[in-house]
Amino acid sequence: MSEHDTRDGGAVSGATRRGVLKGAAAAAGVAAGSGAIKGFPTVWAQNLKDVKLLHLGSSYSAIVDIARQASKDLGFTVEMQDSGGDALVNRVVTQPDSLDIADLEYWAVQRAFPRGVMQPVELKRIKLWDQVVPIFTRGEYPDGRKVSTQGTLPYEVQYAPGADAKAFAKSPTDYLSLVPTIYNADTLGLRPDQIKRPIEHWSELFNPEFKGKVALVDIPSIGIMDAAMALESRGDMKYGDKGNMTKAEIDKTVAALTDLKRQGHFRAFWSTFDQSVNLMASGEVVLQSMWSPAVTAVKSRNIPCTYQPLKEGYRAWAAGLGLMKHLSGLKLDAAYEYLNWYLSGWQGGFIAKQGYYSAVPETARKFMSDDEWNYWYEGKPAASDIKDPYGALMDKAGATRDGGSVSQRTGNIACWNTVMDENTYMVRKWNEFVAA
Repeated sequence: MSEHDTRDGGAVSGATRRGVLKGAAAAAGVAAGSGAIKGFPTVWAQNLKDVKLLHLGSSYSAIVDIARQASKDLGFTVEMQDSGGDALVNRVVTQPDSLDIADLEYWAVQRAFPRGVMQPVELKRIKLWDQVVPIFTRGEYPDGRKVSTQGTLPYEVQYAPGADAKAFAKSPTDYLSLVPTIYNADTLGLRPDQIKRPIEHWSELFNPEFKGKVALVDIPSIGIMDAAMALESRGDMKYGDKGNMTKAEIDKTVAALTDLKRQGHFRAFWSTFDQSVNLMASGEVVLQSMWSPAVTAVKSRNIPCTYQPLKEGYRAWAAGLGLMKHLSGLKLDAAYEYLNWYLSGWQGGFIAKQGYYSAVPETARKFMSDDEWNYWYEGKPAASDIKDPYGALMDKAGATRDGGSVSQRTGNIACWNTVMDENTYMVRKWNEFVAA
């Protein structure tokens, strides 16, 4: 972070705080500047210090460093817990009172929000909504092109019809299911030092050349999408919608995967970030399903690793923060403070150095150096060494981001992570494949 970014940090968080709280807080006024909230009635301020919010999310976003910075800036305590995949969704649905902030991908909100365990977010209380990228707000790219609707396009589940809604609205309303936070365009990770030739298509995932050196993510709804991208690229199948397969398409996909497994094609099926990093770093795997921070982690060990752009496009995903139903009063006010802080820049700048894009990129930019912004967002050659959020070397001066700029990467989305209509059947068939 540059000296200019540090000075701006207080102004950003101060502006966020000024805009959110009402009632007694509004009557008392808010003092400008960073640090703890000032200018409120003494009792209110004392109560705020006692507030604790539990943020539950996946390991790539529920990061303790973010919680510490939020707690420092906001004057109350944010705690992080991480979970993954179905376990995360199951806890949100079956133990809703055990958390306050649900950090979910948009495919997951399809499963959680209709259960009535979350409360819609009031749009008027989200101060930077007009700066959120239009993928979320309109289902479009900035140039007006429509984004792929294969899978769960965030816009399709972004809005709720009312304050007590358990469903999604088909067009913009005054209520949100989630406040969008981060998104990315995923592809395959590879070891260029081991492969030593160009990789341009998803079909390479199933190329016999890499037998025994391939891994898939063992999250059914994501792993089967990677498989579908590869099978369609190879010419085995043409899906009507890779993000919403028919039973017949699921059967054909799983049959092809099972045949590959019996041939010894797969080295492993990973389910955690660390597993994917270790498989690639050790050289056990040279081509696999992978997430951007995992590629960053491998490269930070000074091991070549590429997040390879592919001609068929990317499998995209997006995540956001939701409010649990039980929140009310001061704790709900604090939760809105947190949602607005999350969009105000610090988190966006931090997460960019893992390769993720912020839903409000212009605020994230204030917490990045010009060189970091140019590398991560603009796809330009790095003027100096690029480091990860913890200061470890990630890429050397002169390197460019795999896939280029944000517009090049997210402008070529083929499908989105999703929950299919036949999800229960798909999960059963996927589990049969993994156990075969």
